[in-house]
Amino acid sequence: MADVLALVEARLRSGLGEPDARAAVTFLGTDRIEVVRFTDGDVVRYATLGMSAHPMTDPTAVLADPVQGPRAELVLSVRGGLVDTDKVLRPLAVLAASPQVEGLVVAPGASLDVGEPLWPGAPFTSVLVAEPGGLVEDLDLDAPMDPVQFLPLLPMTPNEAAWKRVHGAGALQERWLNSGTDLRDPLRTSVPLD
Repeated sequence: MADVLALVEARLRSGLGEPDARAAVTFLGTDRIEVVRFTDGDVVRYATLGMSAHPMTDPTAVLADPVQGPRAELVLSVRGGLVDTDKVLRPLAVLAASPQVEGLVVAPGASLDVGEPLWPGAPFTSVLVAEPGGLVEDLDLDAPMDPVQFLPLLPMTPNEAAWKRVHGAGALQERWLNSGTDLRDPLRTSVPLD
């Protein structure tokens, strides 16, 4: 496990630079989850470290495979200096612990909801899991382990989350794109949904 996390941290550093802060959260019955902060100009990125220590297991599986199965870490990018987004550390750790706690398999297109604002005053309580491979490349592990994917998180307003449940992730992403939505803006309002 420690070896996997050391490789994951090295991949995060190669993709995002040197971290300038980190915090750790441990939930009862789970492994420690760290959230590492990277600052790049006016963009602040928060990445989880610990979610990939074990493969995610389908909740309907009779036995959890300790080696094979999808592995991932979460990456959230926001514009810094506008609001205190550092309070997102605990909600991100909660989301990263959800495969261990709830038996979820976190994959692109999924919605994850923390049930409270992502940071104080945030208009978002949930995120859309986007496709990996943009900011940080997948990390191949020794066979038979699956690679670690670094999944971007896109904050959603409650209206956007409800609209996504009906129309799908692709339709919501198309709305954002067509409206020129700055998904890194921590103060943005909901995209027009007609």
